[in-house]
Amino acid sequence: MADTYRTLRSATEAEPPKSKGSRFIGYAAPAASEEEALAAVETMRKREHAARHWCWAYRLGEAGETWRANDDGEPNGTGGRPILQEIEGRGLTNTVVVVTRYYGGTKLGAGGLARAYGEAAALALETAAAERLIRRVTIRVPVTLHFAFDDTSAAMRTAQAFDAEIADQVYSASGGALVLAVRRSEAGPLAAQFIEATAGRGRVER
Repeated sequence: MADTYRTLRSATEAEPPKSKGSRFIGYAAPAASEEEALAAVETMRKREHAARHWCWAYRLGEAGETWRANDDGEPNGTGGRPILQEIEGRGLTNTVVVVTRYYGGTKLGAGGLARAYGEAAALALETAAAERLIRRVTIRVPVTLHFAFDDTSAAMRTAQAFDAEIADQVYSASGGALVLAVRRSEAGPLAAQFIEATAGRGRVER
């Protein structure tokens, strides 16, 4: 599995030119949970309360394994799905995009709606990229190294070799423990190196 994922630092929005009189406002925001994603939708509903539709989509999880798309009364597949495709196409997760539509009096047809919603979502995400609001998050997992006092240096060297974050250090009469946060793909190699460095005396808890 990957060690990193891409998401947004903060919210942003953008509005493309009108499409046959209809306004489409794209709003993109970070969301670590379904509750946060739906809260962003509600924020836009309240702020743009005079609008006709608020179509949205979100993608959650380190691998983007959880997603939803909502057409909010527009023809099936014309609102939420194009928005979701823009999120997926940029490799983003823990991200929600809401596109608000103010009806301009002329029907756009299914194809026109899908393009308009997709373009508004794309512009919001392009704006996020231009404003450097897209960040890469490193996925770290907990690993605890247990060791005798004589192996303290070996434990510290191992942690440094893998650029592990030291979350805690615990010492007792029998020895010590380092609680580390390690890149997911490096947890196994770090454990193996620590066992080798301590000639099998150390113990790894994962």
